[in-house]
Amino acid sequence: MKIMSTPYQDAGRSGQKRRTFEALVAAAREAVAAGEAPTVDSTAAAAGVARSTAYRYFPSQRELLAAAHPETARQSLLPADAPGDPAARLDAVVLEFTQLIVNTEAQQRTMLRLSLERNQTGSALPLRQGRAIAWIQEALNPLRGRFSAQEIRALALAVRSAIGIEALVWLTDIGGLSRVEAMASMRWSAQALLQQALDSGPPPAAQVPARPKITS
Repeated sequence: MKIMSTPYQDAGRSGQKRRTFEALVAAAREAVAAGEAPTVDSTAAAAGVARSTAYRYFPSQRELLAAAHPETARQSLLPADAPGDPAARLDAVVLEFTQLIVNTEAQQRTMLRLSLERNQTGSALPLRQGRAIAWIQEALNPLRGRFSAQEIRALALAVRSAIGIEALVWLTDIGGLSRVEAMASMRWSAQALLQQALDSGPPPAAQVPARPKITS
């Protein structure tokens, strides 16, 4: 899993700062995996770090939750010998991505729940998008020339909507599928979306709004 740095940590980059940061993130991730919404105070206590020190790394709960969101350091989900066929490339990426979602399901579910709730100030906690869109776009690279970059992104967004934690929750909790069946269904949906784009054109392309910034 990738651990993202913070401005305070970057300022010194000492070994001690790195260890403190990683201890805080690990404690927060344990709480998230247990279905909790860790605060900076509770995370500091669990990690054995002074509250004042913890707030130097994470001035707010929003920043702490963003760092605790499960991510992977991989830049690509394609195999080293990636095929040239877009359908095969997309299936390889979707298989890896859905496995990642299942492997971190507890954390993913908690972050999804928190993203739908509102804190006391009325602003929603963000559900991080991670690298999923970039991974899917890379799988669809062979379509460049046939589709514009904007159209490929629109298709990637459509695929992402069918294969994330949101889809897994619906397929298992509402649809009653097993994890294996849900993964197979998501792979089928991704291929169906690709085939529809090839047969009838990609989804309507639109300007994608910038991600909300995480502020203290």
